[in-house]
Amino acid sequence: MTDDETLRYVQASAVAVGLPLEATQAKRVAAHLQRTSVLADLLDAFPLGDAEELAEIYCPAPYRAGVA
Repeated sequence: MTDDETLRYVQASAVAVGLPLEATQAKRVAAHLQRTSVLADLLDAFPLGDAEELAEIYCPAPYRAGVA
């Protein structure tokens, strides 16, 4: 997305969820979203094989009632 498209997306999203957002705030949010998008693209482009995916290693402990 271009900078203008990202800004319009942020503004429309704020309206959709009823979040009051001033113009300067919307610009800052859009800048952070653009930066996050660039980082996500870099991570997405990094070649990882199935054996390197750590998500499957996570195994939550069994639920025990009454234990905090």
